[in-house]
Amino acid sequence: MFEPANHDAAPLVWEVGVLCRAVSDALQARFDPVAVRGELAGFSRAANGHCYFTLKDERGQLRCAMFRRAADRLDFTPRDGQLVRLRARLAVYEARGDLQLVVEQMERAGQGALFEQFLRLKARLEAEGLFDAARKRALPVMPRAIGLVTSLGAAALHDVQTTLARRVPHIPVVLAPALVQGDAAPGSLRSALSQLYLLALSGKALEAKNTANIPPVDVILLVRGGGSLEDLWAFNDEQLARTIVASPVPVISGVGHETDFTVADFCADVRAPTPTAAAELVAQPRADWLAALDLLEARLAQASERRLDAAGQRLDGIAQRLGRPSGMVASARLQFEHQAQRLRHAVLRGQEQRAQSCQAAQRDFSQRFERHLARETDRLERVALRLRLLDPRHALARGYALLTDARGQVVARASQVRTGDRLLAQLAEGELDLNVAEPRLL
Repeated sequence: MFEPANHDAAPLVWEVGVLCRAVSDALQARFDPVAVRGELAGFSRAANGHCYFTLKDERGQLRCAMFRRAADRLDFTPRDGQLVRLRARLAVYEARGDLQLVVEQMERAGQGALFEQFLRLKARLEAEGLFDAARKRALPVMPRAIGLVTSLGAAALHDVQTTLARRVPHIPVVLAPALVQGDAAPGSLRSALSQLYLLALSGKALEAKNTANIPPVDVILLVRGGGSLEDLWAFNDEQLARTIVASPVPVISGVGHETDFTVADFCADVRAPTPTAAAELVAQPRADWLAALDLLEARLAQASERRLDAAGQRLDGIAQRLGRPSGMVASARLQFEHQAQRLRHAVLRGQEQRAQSCQAAQRDFSQRFERHLARETDRLERVALRLRLLDPRHALARGYALLTDARGQVVARASQVRTGDRLLAQLAEGELDLNVAEPRLL
């Protein structure tokens, strides 16, 4: 402050804090209370309940503070890009000398310019059918490789890589780094996606170190952490939306927090609330697959047991109902070989299914199944041995004969024939035609 009456007098020297307070008092006396209309940006709520943000329009911006008492009276959740009307007090934050508004009341005043731009683009692309549910594809249950598009410096990269390494360490991850914020971000994101599209279509790896043996990408994660509407604006780019729709494989969008929505979310095949959730959608834990394989192994073992039991019972029944031994034995042997062939085919199918289901569990499952197959094969051989022991030719070799009448029925008792009947005697080697002279009953 200067003395107006005497130009030669020395000016009054202010202390900084005192001057800030004097300016604040002057502003309050001149303007308070003040009503201001503008767009929210950088809105955040601290752990103590106080809210901090910037109120802006095309000509300027003001820092704002809304303390917990006023924030608790809000009837909506403020978000960046919203157009609001404030009732506030002008003040100077003495610690930094910043002009700020201390907000006492906030109400919605329509949508902000940036948010309105988002709504117009969303409506236009939706009318073109880019968001249609019928266009979207189901996610692969077991992808051969996972594509990942995000920034190298983003926390989302660490979250996704940690989740995938914990749940599916056996599935390769191909990272295509890109900018996720700023004017150059939309083009960078489109370029990264295009690289992964070529890998998905050609089945070849990216031109980078240690990627020569990576299999084709079957799904792509497009992720970044949360932020303001301005921070996420790259994901509201029209050309990026069309690039996502053109993907040859399913795309999962995990952009921002659960309450954040972008055009990319609506174009993607699946929208995840967070980057970590996006990784979990394509990373069913390996333990679940191993448990499923164990269950399949148990079911296959039970089915094999039932089949072998049924085969053994049929062989026993055949042995008991033997008529002409050579024909019945041959038939039983064919059935035995048929069952063995079916079992071998079942084993081959099981091995192919295991190889396709989980490469990491293949060796362990194969060893256990081979041991089980060896046990069942041994059991079949024992059943075959029992059948061979029942072969009547063993008795014929000791001098016995098998008698049948003209109808081929086995003759076991003298009462079955009469004098003059013709019989056929089958010996160990050759047959005899006989005429009954006189049956004798003992």
